Amino acid sequence: MVIGSLGTALLAIAFAGRRSAREVLLGMLAPLGAAGISWVLTERVYRQNPGRVTALLMSAFVGKMVFFGAYVAVMLRVVGLRLAPFVASFTAYFIALYLIEALLMRRLFLSERNRGT
Repeated sequence: MVIGSLGTALLAIAFAGRRSAREVLLGMLAPLGAAGISWVLTERVYRQNPGRVTALLMSAFVGKMVFFGAYVAVMLRVVGLRLAPFVASFTAYFIALYLIEALLMRRLFLSERNRGT
């Protein structure tokens, strides 16, 4: 996730121009951090006690709602990022990274189920 995010951020900056570098990088940062931490915790909890994964995911969902709301507000109002490039970057990374996390979970759950049969 990290390498892919950094690589695509560099491509986006090359395409959009250096003027958008801050917005692209800060739009990537929160989704990358949240998806990475969420994935590591999910995998760890699943391996220890699969029955606890749903509770973890629900708690993480609420925490992420609060975190992302605060993050976007701070980036736009305090840091003063330009709206369009920041929102485009944030949205693209949010969707892509959570899709990747969902696919990783699917792979984890299927591999464990197949191992048990």
